[in-house]
Amino acid sequence: MILDPLADMLTRIRNAQRMGHEAVTILGSNQVGRVLAVLVEERFIERFGMVDVTGRGGYDFRVVLRYGKDGRPLIRECRRISKGGRRVYARVDELKKVRAGLGITIVSTPQGVMSDASARRARVGGEVLMAIS
Repeated sequence: MILDPLADMLTRIRNAQRMGHEAVTILGSNQVGRVLAVLVEERFIERFGMVDVTGRGGYDFRVVLRYGKDGRPLIRECRRISKGGRRVYARVDELKKVRAGLGITIVSTPQGVMSDASARRARVGGEVLMAIS
């Protein structure tokens, strides 16, 4: 049983990139799918798709990772901000830039999960889920 599927997703991506894997399988949930869609939109990962898991009655995501021309991973650092024991919320004017705008903060807003730049355009705040750079 996994208590924090988003933290598990970040750990699996981080470990797969350290080993140089082309793709990684991540346990499926609705929120993980929404975060992966933001990562595709912001071009941190190549693509993802659902994989049916027989015997468990659920689904997983197969994530194809992106690397730069030099072979280094595009995701250099990923960390969970809001955790189970301490939720972090921010208004739109409190959203901080990650690595001077080179990274993103993923925010869960009333209008859905989106990057910090999209949240600023939509003028909404919410729960700060993670920072990716």
